[in-house]
Amino acid sequence: MITEQKEKQVLLLSFFSGLLFAIAEFIFSIYSHSQSALTDAVYDASELVFIALLLFLTPLFHKPVSEKHPYGYFQIESIFVIIKGTMMLAVTMGVSAQVIGSALSGGNPVDNTEISVFQFFLGIASAVIFFIMKRQNKNLASPTIKAELLGWKIDVIYSFGMSFAFFLSRYLEKTALSFTAPYFDQMVAVVVMAFTLPESLKILWAAIKDIFLFSPEETLVNEMKELCNPILEEYGFVPVFYDVTKTGRHLWIAIYFQIETESMYISDLESALKLVNQKSQEHYKECTCELILVPGQDSSIFNDDKGNHDKCDCK
Repeated sequence: MITEQKEKQVLLLSFFSGLLFAIAEFIFSIYSHSQSALTDAVYDASELVFIALLLFLTPLFHKPVSEKHPYGYFQIESIFVIIKGTMMLAVTMGVSAQVIGSALSGGNPVDNTEISVFQFFLGIASAVIFFIMKRQNKNLASPTIKAELLGWKIDVIYSFGMSFAFFLSRYLEKTALSFTAPYFDQMVAVVVMAFTLPESLKILWAAIKDIFLFSPEETLVNEMKELCNPILEEYGFVPVFYDVTKTGRHLWIAIYFQIETESMYISDLESALKLVNQKSQEHYKECTCELILVPGQDSSIFNDDKGNHDKCDCK
């Protein structure tokens, strides 16, 4: 419950900050006739729709799994990340067409000093919000919050980059590149969109992989092996195969193992399972592990601590 409240607080901070930024950028774009500022305003406004929906859906991401929902509601988050990625791509394509059309029609002269100062102050404000959100997200494991942090990080780089670029553009008129001055605003807008496009595609592809339950990156599987193998070896379990599935913010890890002896104690299995879950949750927060015995030639016998035997024949 505490995690859910913290996540909502971070999303609310991002929403109201984004709302103020979008309003300020839209007003400034009208005043300055800057298409790069208008591009930024459109991006921020698109983000607000996504965050507003997530504020209503966040409680679902914290509901426990059940027989009816064996994967919980974690995939809903992946669906909305896909919607966000698709929406951002559509916005990028639409604004790009508008910007290119404006450039082909003769450019768009603007006051570069005004835009430089405006973007500088936006960069400072974005950096403050980014660090506040990053601090609040310290103990959370939310793909949504991570996506928001990435967005604010891009805003910081974008605003300071824009400020620096427009500051330098004041000197174009004194060089052989003076003919590019009317097109500088559009060029910056296109560069920014080209810069954000790979990140949008990366987030979109990661969400698609989650929806179709594709195996996560090999580095993550190797990290899980480094964490869990020493625990398994301590109990004489031999890991055979790691089945790792990611749904939204949650990792599901099934470790198939064999035993070298003819039997094992149930208490050892319980203890190993507890330690594996504890160790993995320390690193990945939202994580569930299970240990699955792969029968060998003589590995179908389970012993309890009292020496009783429960035989399991698997066919």
